[in-house]
Amino acid sequence: MKIFIAGATGRVGEELIKDLVKKGHYVYAGARREGEIESNDSVQPTHLDLHGSVDAIADTLSDAEAVYFVAGSRGKDLLQTDLYGAVKLMQAAEQKGIKRYIHLSSLFALQPEKWSEALTDYNISKFFSDSWLIDKTNLDYTILQPGNLKETPGSGKITTGIEKKSENSIENVAAVLAELLEQDNTIKKVILMGDGDVPIEEAVKKI
Repeated sequence: MKIFIAGATGRVGEELIKDLVKKGHYVYAGARREGEIESNDSVQPTHLDLHGSVDAIADTLSDAEAVYFVAGSRGKDLLQTDLYGAVKLMQAAEQKGIKRYIHLSSLFALQPEKWSEALTDYNISKFFSDSWLIDKTNLDYTILQPGNLKETPGSGKITTGIEKKSENSIENVAAVLAELLEQDNTIKKVILMGDGDVPIEEAVKKI
């Protein structure tokens, strides 16, 4: 498939590109600093401005057949990027007639009673972007909610039975995101994840 990634220069985005290319997909790697992305036969760096209009973002999506939102401002621009940027990307996908949409969120984003006080503003942005995707679009969405991201080697094994805080290898998160595209049983699902003991492909098939 031809796939658009919003947030291609981020930690998760970089790993996700590798995983999708390994699966044989072609990637439009969308980022504000697209010059940092290496172009090749499977990856086309694409300028993406999440502060732009829905029409402009829609034009950026080109002929993509699926869209990933893995962008993030690391707390510097939560309203414009993490929240409204995500919503505009959803609207742009619908405008282009793209149905498949995979959205990276955060653990317990839709369960405020479980939020960490240290990340309240970030959780609020994810709460409303997740809610918009579920309630205000007709997209074939999947929302992935991992816990704390760690720069540790990916084990290729996870758990989706999350009851409390979890840690997640960035490599594992990217691998799960790539696998979600392969499995239609994940459509219209909100998936919580953490590093665990079940191989990723098996864990995703059981969702």
